[in-house]
Amino acid sequence: MDRVTSHRAFYAKLVAGSDARVEAAFAAIPREQFLGPGPWRIFTRNGTIPTPSSDPAFLYQDLLVSLQEAGGINNGQPSLHAACISALNIQEGETITHIGAGAGYYTAILAKLAGPTGRVNAFEIEKQLAAQAAANLTGWPNVIVCDRSGSIAPIPASDVIYVNAGATDPLAVWLDALRPGGRLMFPLTPDRVAGAMLLVKRAAANEYEARFVMQVVFIPCVGARDPATAKKLSAGFEDGSFKNVRSLHRNTSPDDTCWVAGADWWLSTAAL
Repeated sequence: MDRVTSHRAFYAKLVAGSDARVEAAFAAIPREQFLGPGPWRIFTRNGTIPTPSSDPAFLYQDLLVSLQEAGGINNGQPSLHAACISALNIQEGETITHIGAGAGYYTAILAKLAGPTGRVNAFEIEKQLAAQAAANLTGWPNVIVCDRSGSIAPIPASDVIYVNAGATDPLAVWLDALRPGGRLMFPLTPDRVAGAMLLVKRAAANEYEARFVMQVVFIPCVGARDPATAKKLSAGFEDGSFKNVRSLHRNTSPDDTCWVAGADWWLSTAAL
């Protein structure tokens, strides 16, 4: 095992926790191949700083790496994505939709978990990043990169939908694309405070199991933001009550277990 491979193996164990399949996927994918040439800029509390050199070993830490510094777009925190991907419980042969694919690093990890019989449809609205992702994923025959918004139809029928930009609503186009038993993971985020990753599993036509996985901050998802709903979410996240959410309902009237309601959906603290 060479030095960089050794660093990557340790990093995979560090970020993946006890999920052996996710650890193996992170260990298999060279992060440096998705970040452009080094040195790279690393996010800190005081802005970004450059790595001392273009040595890939610097990338195998649980750090945010800049993709487009002017827009504040980064590669994402590896441990956050590892935890979310683990919660999605991806199986070989599944069809995955990845929305907000960036330069394709986590797309490759999803594709590794889906295996050669699976498929990943990756959406990236930023044209430059989409082109970069397409180039980075050239060697992955089970991946297709679409340079458009993942917030508008059509979205392919999916076993898993993983969204990497903050939305105020579980969009109908995402929920409609879920196959029976399908899982949606996305950042449900207000405007002023942190939101949280919501895991939704389709149980019936308009009923879904739902729970929050962890609190997060994400850049906004174009086409998936509503100011009125954002205000409702702010109150729910500020008082901590979001931790009690257990289910998602569509096209029905909210009852007294409602946590927050949108235009045609509501989250309940009661299990299905």
